[in-house]
Amino acid sequence: MIEARHLRVLRAVATTGSFSAAGRELGCTQPAVSQQMKALETSVGTPLLVRTGREMRLTQAGEALVRHASGILAGLTAAEEEVAAIAGLRAGRVRLVSFPSGSSTLVPTALAALRAAHPGTRVSLEEAEPHRSVELLRDGDCDIALAFRYEGAADAGEWDDLVVRPLLSDRLVGLVPERHRLARADSVALGELADESWIAGCPRCRRQLVQACESAGFTPRIDFATDDYPAVVGLVGAGLGVAVLPRLAIESVRPRGARTVALEPAVRREIVALTLPDLARVPAVAATLEQLGRAARRA
Repeated sequence: MIEARHLRVLRAVATTGSFSAAGRELGCTQPAVSQQMKALETSVGTPLLVRTGREMRLTQAGEALVRHASGILAGLTAAEEEVAAIAGLRAGRVRLVSFPSGSSTLVPTALAALRAAHPGTRVSLEEAEPHRSVELLRDGDCDIALAFRYEGAADAGEWDDLVVRPLLSDRLVGLVPERHRLARADSVALGELADESWIAGCPRCRRQLVQACESAGFTPRIDFATDDYPAVVGLVGAGLGVAVLPRLAIESVRPRGARTVALEPAVRREIVALTLPDLARVPAVAATLEQLGRAARRA
């Protein structure tokens, strides 16, 4: 019989490449990791790891088991949380991963309401851009991923295996220095900014910016690029260029020396909360999704 604790150890060894590193990650000793791996190999009746120099390499059987481990562990976590909630032993825990502008706008409102309604529920928060957060979700390392994708994205089917909770449509806005010639315009066509210096945001936003500008007939000259939204706003406010940012990102930063302008045609990104089908039935996860939805409706 394969035990869940052995699967967790195997996945840690596969991720870190050694018994000692896996022990540090799991909070146990190297001999303990070695013993659990021997027990797992005895259970399955075949070697799972081969030592090559100082590193560990998975055998074919090891690769197969690691491939199934994430789904198995996610299912076990879902079962443990649901049973505990039904039995009234504890309210549960939720591991939430969010992109930065979601962390500073939707998440605080949602978690404050969740704590008021369910004070025993523990929520941890980690930040990651959507591609990484979805990886963490599929690997069983988080329970909910707050993510986004732009309208018309080519990878529209990337979430087909997940439970998708739509939250809101976030419109992109232009950001220009307050003394810019278009600072007081009701709306601005993207092509009117073709000759400007540009300040780009996160990699996914950067790709969207280039695609939108090329659709408007020009390639933006990007002089600065940063994943930090306050830095983007600060650079624009200092008169060093213009930018396009999601509305949520602007809400979380005071745009000193800069003004927002509506862009035409409108460009939007869809913000969603993602989870695995098994986890969606866990009461603490369901309650968190509900509060994220309420926070989005108030945004």
